Amino acid sequence: MNKDKLKEIQNELPENVTLVAVSKMHTKEEIDEAHKLGCCIFGENKVQEMKDKYNPDYTWHMIGHLQRNKVKDVVPLASMIQSLDSYRLAQEIEKQCAKINKVMPVLIEVNISRDPGKTGVLLEEAPSFVKQCMRLEHLDVQGLMCVGPLTDDEDKIEGCFERMHALFIKLQNEYGEDKFKYLSMGMSDDYHIALRHGSNMVRLGSVIFGKRNYNK
Repeated sequence: MNKDKLKEIQNELPENVTLVAVSKMHTKEEIDEAHKLGCCIFGENKVQEMKDKYNPDYTWHMIGHLQRNKVKDVVPLASMIQSLDSYRLAQEIEKQCAKINKVMPVLIEVNISRDPGKTGVLLEEAPSFVKQCMRLEHLDVQGLMCVGPLTDDEDKIEGCFERMHALFIKLQNEYGEDKFKYLSMGMSDDYHIALRHGSNMVRLGSVIFGKRNYNK
């Protein structure tokens, strides 16, 4: 846990930007420490990790690819699903939320870099997909999410984030700022670029918690 860096980030983020602390592969103890230091929202990529670490006193976002057969496990725990990337997944979220009378805030994941290895709807498909999902009674579509391209080419990252912001503004104008609130864009390596392009929700993991140990 990099306490000084976390404090620096908290001080530099504009008031309108929501910080999601990505706790993937980090312990309950680290999450508790981050919460004491002011982190309120924690993002998990895997359903089992969210289940293992779940604390009802904290707010949890599902930010990783979500399989339909895992939706029933996530719906009772998550305050938001940021990675809605198909209508079949939307239908399953609707089905499981209806069972417990819950309306789930969701973000539509856009594959802004058109990377075949990433999930998300394509840019040109997003407007119709948003409209389709908004018809579902137990989904509350609150904005968009993307993962920036994995590259050192800052111009390429800028271009992706610029297109993402343009789409967000278009949809926000259509549905209203009170309804279409969030552009979740920017992670540890590129959040400064994302902020320059209108992101108001950043998902930060390693810059807060330190590098993950994938050999554990």
